[in-house]
Amino acid sequence: MQFVVRRGAALALFAVLAALAACGGGGGGGGGAPLAALSAPVASADEPIVASSSVAGQCAAPRTGIDPDTGAAFPDQRGTLATEKSWVRGWIDETYLWFDEVPATLAASDYATPTAYFSVLKTPRLTAAGRAKDRFHFTQDTAAYRALSQNGVDVGYGAELAFLSASPPRDLRVAYTEPGSPAAQAAIVRGTRLVEIDGVDVASGTDTATLNAGLAPAREGEAHSFRLRAPDGSERTLTLTAARISRQPVQNVSTIATASGPVGYLLFNDHLATAEAPLVAAVNQLKSAGIADLVIDMRYNGGGLLDIASELASMVSSSAATTGAVFERLQFNSKNPFRLAPAQATLPFHASSRGFSVPAGQVLPRLGLSRVTVLAGPDTCSASESVVNGLRGIGVTVNLIGGSTCGKPYGFFPQDNCGTTYFAIQFQGVNQQGFGDYSDGFAPTCVVPDDFGHALGDPAEARLGAALALRSGGACPAAVAPNKDEMALRKSEAAGQPYLVRAPARESRLLARP
Repeated sequence: MQFVVRRGAALALFAVLAALAACGGGGGGGGGAPLAALSAPVASADEPIVASSSVAGQCAAPRTGIDPDTGAAFPDQRGTLATEKSWVRGWIDETYLWFDEVPATLAASDYATPTAYFSVLKTPRLTAAGRAKDRFHFTQDTAAYRALSQNGVDVGYGAELAFLSASPPRDLRVAYTEPGSPAAQAAIVRGTRLVEIDGVDVASGTDTATLNAGLAPAREGEAHSFRLRAPDGSERTLTLTAARISRQPVQNVSTIATASGPVGYLLFNDHLATAEAPLVAAVNQLKSAGIADLVIDMRYNGGGLLDIASELASMVSSSAATTGAVFERLQFNSKNPFRLAPAQATLPFHASSRGFSVPAGQVLPRLGLSRVTVLAGPDTCSASESVVNGLRGIGVTVNLIGGSTCGKPYGFFPQDNCGTTYFAIQFQGVNQQGFGDYSDGFAPTCVVPDDFGHALGDPAEARLGAALALRSGGACPAAVAPNKDEMALRKSEAAGQPYLVRAPARESRLLARP
């Protein structure tokens, strides 16, 4: 469930339905296969695999007009669903990291659409922990993806919601809100529980159509009634109207006074292009405050642009540690599909801005730290894990407080064809030391359940409090007996299950096509 729609309406609704019906547990973690493709048919796949370039842009429903990415007319030509599926198969065979693990029995003719066919064209193998090796295969409407990744714009109420329990009795709470959004203007705070939506009980109601309509509004101006229970137990009913939400990826930048010097804190939720400017501003602010240590709260950061991750890691560390070092080296399949030389497949620690939301070429500020603490959990994914791995690769101590991260050392170059953007794993990232094997996530230094009873950035919040305690005493705080609310949360996190429902595009390592 989500208060902010991040994919096309149909995909957002599918994610909500899956969670509310307890079919998939809690959301996040990459785009699952559509229901029609969960049980792939066994067929004789004798269709020839053709070069994707030979059928690119041959569409059953060609787009007309101007492509905003190029300023030229869309390249689409009249084609068929069959030619679109041929492009998908060719593109997978050429670029997919595990192209040789895709079952040979999958016939395009057995799938109604190119996206349904794409959803099964992936490795069936498992990780050491028994999870699907590829949990990250997905597609998105190209226009919707462009609006989110480039401008951070969604339609919704501006509250990120977490499933503490996805099956009845359901427990849905607000994780955080976007400043200035309808939810923030209504003074909805972290930890608020959803009780009813348009008169339907959230915990045990069976009218999922009504619940989904309220959770995933299809358009601006759509209004729904919510009964909410605040962390103090008080309840109220109010109407929220969906609006265009501009996400603010960096929030709550502050300095915490301690006996051994000031500690910086920042909440970093998305590696969007719009994150570049506020990250630079945050580091400048914390540098001026003379911080001795830094806590980066990425517990809800599913990833995004790898260049943003490199910039952040550079600003945490020093030029002496990062100059000439590898932030992430990309390892492709044996075909080297993008024909990259080793230097081209190596992402450095950026010393200057890349021009996303700060003019390109500006020297980045540096904190010069040899140690940093990251608040993390199963919703910490992909580019966020790259920050951890990249810094550890150059000898920076990175302590993780919370739960194990999602386990995604992989990424892709998003590719549009006929108005759908396809995301298939095309590379694995390794750090300066050549390490990138964490498909089951990074384990936390201190295991601390998420604390929905305190605001993010409050020193009394459990994960931030544990980070401060570890810094001052050198040890993790003693565990306390969980209350009923914490028990469901701990069960979810122990299983490595993310509990935010969000677009898979926000759980990514994304790079521009070479």
